[in-house]
Amino acid sequence: MVPWRATEEGEVTDDVVDWYARFAAGRPGVLVVEATGIRDVPSGPLLRIGDDRFLPGLERLVEAVRAASGGTTRLFVQLIDFLAIRRRPDRERFLRRFLPITPEHRAAVGTDDEDTVREALLALGDDALRDVLTAREYRDLAFGYREEVNDVHLDHVRDLPESLPGLFAAAAARAERAGFDGVELHFAHAYTMASFLSRTNRRSDGYGSTPTGRVRLPLEVLAAVRGRVTPSFTIGCRMLGDEAIDGGSTVDDAVFYARELARAGIDFVSVSKGGKFDDAKQPKVGDAAYPYTGPSGHECMPTVRSDERGPFGRNLHLSAAVRGAIRADGLDTPVVGAGGIGTFELAEAALANGMCDFVGAARQSLADPDWWSKIQTGHGAAVRRCIYTNYCEGLDQKHKQVTCQLWDRDFDAGDEPTRSHDGKRRLLPPAWEMEP
Repeated sequence: MVPWRATEEGEVTDDVVDWYARFAAGRPGVLVVEATGIRDVPSGPLLRIGDDRFLPGLERLVEAVRAASGGTTRLFVQLIDFLAIRRRPDRERFLRRFLPITPEHRAAVGTDDEDTVREALLALGDDALRDVLTAREYRDLAFGYREEVNDVHLDHVRDLPESLPGLFAAAAARAERAGFDGVELHFAHAYTMASFLSRTNRRSDGYGSTPTGRVRLPLEVLAAVRGRVTPSFTIGCRMLGDEAIDGGSTVDDAVFYARELARAGIDFVSVSKGGKFDDAKQPKVGDAAYPYTGPSGHECMPTVRSDERGPFGRNLHLSAAVRGAIRADGLDTPVVGAGGIGTFELAEAALANGMCDFVGAARQSLADPDWWSKIQTGHGAAVRRCIYTNYCEGLDQKHKQVTCQLWDRDFDAGDEPTRSHDGKRRLLPPAWEMEP
């Protein structure tokens, strides 16, 4: 989970340290630090690991987690790459400034003069304008410009297979130097590596168009990372069991990719679902598209309003399919199941029924960072249950510091908590005092 507590330069802050120390106090088996950028490029208050200058802060974070968990929680960091995305433009500005005028535009309005073409396009109604623009041009207007892995006319996108393995490997080596126990390679959702694994990847350079082509770069990233870290350093990945979009990858694709990664020696596979830009809700002018607002996003983070099934364990069939295929190959690569797992009974049943080997829980851990300790010590009745309204996700969408609505609702601890920048929300829940 990205809590938006880093600096604008991607540096660890006291709030970041306090956040992860608070989760570590609940003593989960493994704590995965938020998606952390592998490029040294501006990306807002998102953690970064693309340069050695980030090491002191990351080392401080590791030390805080070790202290808070008594050394019992293993610590991974999730490594992410993403392509450029821009905010939805104003219609007039887009047509007068941003749209590259093509021969097709000139032919449609019957003039070669660029200024006249732009004014003619601006005068068209939306339906008529949509007929004149290409599908990609209209998307840039209606949703904002967004790069894709298919944009091989752009040098930096064409060269991703050359650049990304080294970037991921350098970031992983940095993570090991900082004291992390491992990395989780982000091959899921709306980001670069997931886009290479998608059926929508139509690249013809050997890195797309077929299942073997699509998994090629992830395998090369894994090999590069393995070559830069020690044998005891854990390398896993987060991947999609189903993209949940029209024309996207399905569980059959996921099974193929997971088997290939397992054969290549990946240490674990964590299975998610959806969360794509392809079906995201249209943003307001001035906002950027957010990949968790459409149907695939709701499958990624299902809520109590999803449907009659609700959010509870609805994606476990995906981890079960992946695990079954890996086991059929005679491999014991652990598989992480996730998605609406918020009770001991559901988590234990998933393990007992062979649907996964580990249980991942983000929103439930946000609601109650101590739920792991409460379960282990027999205090299950004291677990504060996530109510799966995605209040937290709504804050994430606005790049506000992420908190849980239950922290302020359920607590009157008499303390003076650190507050969010707007002063309305406490940044951390109070510590849990174990009853005898």
